[in-house]
Amino acid sequence: MKEMPSEFELERLYDEHAQALFAFLLNFTRNEPDTRDALQEVFVKIARRPSVLRSARDVRAFLIHLAHNTAIDLMRRRETLGKYHRKYRMEISQFAPSDDPDEAAFRAALTNALGKLPADQRAVLHLKLWEGLTFERIADVLDIPANTAASRYRYGLDKLRELLRPLYEELK
Repeated sequence: MKEMPSEFELERLYDEHAQALFAFLLNFTRNEPDTRDALQEVFVKIARRPSVLRSARDVRAFLIHLAHNTAIDLMRRRETLGKYHRKYRMEISQFAPSDDPDEAAFRAALTNALGKLPADQRAVLHLKLWEGLTFERIADVLDIPANTAASRYRYGLDKLRELLRPLYEELK
């Protein structure tokens, strides 16, 4: 019989990490239903095999790695089934709402620009900017070389600058 984590342990794990995982997955998948599916799948995997957490040096990093792999698997399944051919636009801003119209316009432009980046660059940018991870930690989480993480970050920032330049010029 499989060892199940106590409800308290699983609830605590969810409370501590679900919001960050949701933000990461939403940024990566650009689709809220896919994000919810992947997040649920992550916690089902943990519930079924809690022992995988025991070897984790950094629980958050391990969960982000698991979420990343789960999202990739989900995307591949959808692509195989022919359901992942259309482009998704992120309708829900991952940033807090604002009453300032300039700030709201910037957030909308940033969300749109992020959506135009390749998923691998978006993932690195999210982990660097919103999770505050180093390139070494990002490399561990995404299972890529640190130099690859750094170059994806640099290329992503360059593309964001290019995409947001018209807005910057307008606000000058």
